[in-house]
Amino acid sequence: MSKAFDVAMAGVISGIVAFTTSQIGVGGTIIGAVLGSMLYQIMSHYVKEPLEKVDTQKIETRIVYAIPLILILAIEIIYLLAPLYWKPQEILYFLQGATNWNLFRSIGTGLIVMGIYPIIQPENIQKKYGYVVLSMGIVILLRGFLDAASPLVELYSGFFIEFAIPLSIILILALSYVILSLFKESINIRNKDVSKKMEQKLENEEISTKEED
Repeated sequence: MSKAFDVAMAGVISGIVAFTTSQIGVGGTIIGAVLGSMLYQIMSHYVKEPLEKVDTQKIETRIVYAIPLILILAIEIIYLLAPLYWKPQEILYFLQGATNWNLFRSIGTGLIVMGIYPIIQPENIQKKYGYVVLSMGIVILLRGFLDAASPLVELYSGFFIEFAIPLSIILILALSYVILSLFKESINIRNKDVSKKMEQKLENEEISTKEED
């Protein structure tokens, strides 16, 4: 497996450590390091090790690309449920506070960057996913500025407030579509690779048998 997995996990672990340190203090550094180490071990066991036996460049790229989308999907579900239940409200409030009330601005910006990548580099991830992710990023970024005092925000704020739930449902469906499609493609690539290796193995065994005869 290439180094992309290790680089991505290093970024995730650094984020966990930084977050727990900012929330708890020095003790949070230790807790964050432990949590990060546990996450790396789990991901290595269930993702890295099984894929090391396969030609993984395209599979790995899709998995690394899908991980932040899964996290954003979870946040979007929490946002949808927040007006209905107190627990999602608490989680959303915590996430907003942890990001200095820039949660959706950060998510929107991140999605825009992620959406641009497949558009300019479509070798491993199809352009159509890039357009979907880019569109979602723009919508979430605009939502993130609803609390800003600006004439531009006033132009669209009514629409976002009026159709908050339908927009959230559309975003959840779009995120689910991209995530499931990426994992489906990864499984298909892996199955083709395994089948190809099995065919090569059978061919080699037939050649060996003929040579022995």
